[in-house]
Order: sequence, then C-alpha cells, then structure tokens
Amino acid sequence: MSTESPDPLGAAVKASWRRFLDTYEPLRPDLYRYCRQLTRSPWDAEDMAQETMARAFASLALMAEPPRSPRAWLFRVASNLWLNQLRQAREAPAPDGGEFADPVTRAEPRAAREAAGTLLSQLAPQERAAVVLKDAFGFSLEETAEALSTTTGAIKTALHRGRTKLVTPEPAEPAPVAPAVLNAFCDAFNARDLDRLTALLLDSATLEYPGFKIESGAQAVRDGSFKGTLFGCPEGGYVLVDPPRCELRAHRGEWLFLWWSGDAVHAVVRVELENDRITRLRDYYHSPEVLTEVCRELDVPFRTHGYPPAASH
Repeated sequence: MSTESPDPLGAAVKASWRRFLDTYEPLRPDLYRYCRQLTRSPWDAEDMAQETMARAFASLALMAEPPRSPRAWLFRVASNLWLNQLRQAREAPAPDGGEFADPVTRAEPRAAREAAGTLLSQLAPQERAAVVLKDAFGFSLEETAEALSTTTGAIKTALHRGRTKLVTPEPAEPAPVAPAVLNAFCDAFNARDLDRLTALLLDSATLEYPGFKIESGAQAVRDGSFKGTLFGCPEGGYVLVDPPRCELRAHRGEWLFLWWSGDAVHAVVRVELENDRITRLRDYYHSPEVLTEVCRELDVPFRTHGYPPAASH
C-alpha cells in the first residue's frame, strides 16, 4: 500500500481551476465566437480560446479584486493576446527576408483567401476587434474601449473606418489531393486493425486533445485513444454501441478525419504528415464549437460532448 501523500500544490491548483471554470466556462462559447471572428480560422480560434482561458486563470491570481464584468475582462485578455501575436509576427524577421503573413491565417490555405474576401480581414487589427465587439457582441463604446485598452474616441474612429470598407465575394477553392496514407488510415480504422493503424504512425507521433491531454509515441496512441475509440473502455464507462467509422473529408484546404459513431460524427481530427507517415493527430472531441462549425460546413450530422472534465485539465 502506497504511503505517498497527495501533491498539495497540484490539488490546490485543480481546486482553483474548478472554481475558475464555475464562472468562466459558461462564457466559453462567446469567447470562441470572438476568437473566430478575429482569426478567421476555427483551428486558430480554438487555440486562442484555450490560451485565453489559461492566461485569464493565471492573471486572476495577481489581481487585488476580481473583474467587475468577467465577460468583458475575458474578451480583454483575448484581445491583448491577439494584438500581441500580430505585433510579434510583424516585428520578427521572415526566414526568407520577406514579410510574414498574418499569423492566424499563415497555416491555412482557405483562411488566407477567405481573409481577402471578407470585411473583417480588410481591417486594421484594432478596427477588426472594435467592429466585432460592438456589432457582433453588443458591447457599449465604453466596454469596447476597456476591452481594447483604449479610449471611446479611438473606438468611434475605428468603427467609422471599419464600417466603410467593402465586402467582396469569397473565392472558390479546389479540393486538395489526398495522400495515400490517409486513405490507408481510414481502411485500417474501419477494419479495427490496431497493427495497421500503428504502422502508419511515426514512432514519435502524438495524438492531442486540445486543452485536455497529449499521448506521445505510437505505442501510447495505440494503447490509449486508438484502442478506446475502436473497442471502447468498459472500465471507464465507455461502451461501444456501434462500431466506429472513419471518413476522409476535404475542408478549408486540408484533409480531415471524421470519426462517426452510429449516424453522427463525434470527433473531427486534423492530421499532419512527414513523408508517408502520420506524425500528429489533433482530436477535437472535447471542442464543441469547432466540432459544430466544421460539421455544419460539411453538412454532416454530429454530436458534441462538452468540455473536458475540470479535474482533468
């Protein structure tokens, strides 16, 4: 029998995190929508929302008094994070001597083209944030100024400039060509063949649930997520009713895996490759806003599962 005492610091942090989520997790859908409007990408929006929650949690420990308006303050944390990311990207020298693209659209082909054809992406950063806060979320001039750390006069100017810019149609996008390894993955998944699935991974491959956990190494992914997804986990209360199914779909210039359970998608998975092997999987099972947006765009039925349990963060 173990005589080790529990980690008091870890227990205290987890208890504080749960109390933080009691107030701030109900604001998560609005936070995601705000980040989505700023970044123009569901993937970057999810990353930004996760980072905002982490920064807000840490910042609260340094504040003499809690924020008067948790919602407005959370949006301020997100705004500062986004503006700092843009500033750092523009100040850093590009590897080829050229200019960096907007960091929130650099990795996603459709996002760059989408950004060229929408009102918000044509605006300067502060103009974009001001228009979103005022018009999409109904913030007052004072609340918008507080969220962006500026004056109401500056917000009035930003709104006037932003609202006068034109919208142009979004260009069409050709579907990418699917690498053979992705089709092989679907075949092995649907055959529930753990050996074939594992063989398609690099030994150092990772599977990540953003904001929840990371499994590192092909064997850990096989024994963890792959085994649980394909065969269930009765000891954890996860019993399969129908065999899962993997489908490959093009979305926003890249290929995604849709993991079906019965007649609905229950996970959207991004994949990264190195040569002909899979090096990284990102499973958005616990990201309901991303799952909802992607599945609606793909016009497929889906089921969301909420955020990860607080104790697991």
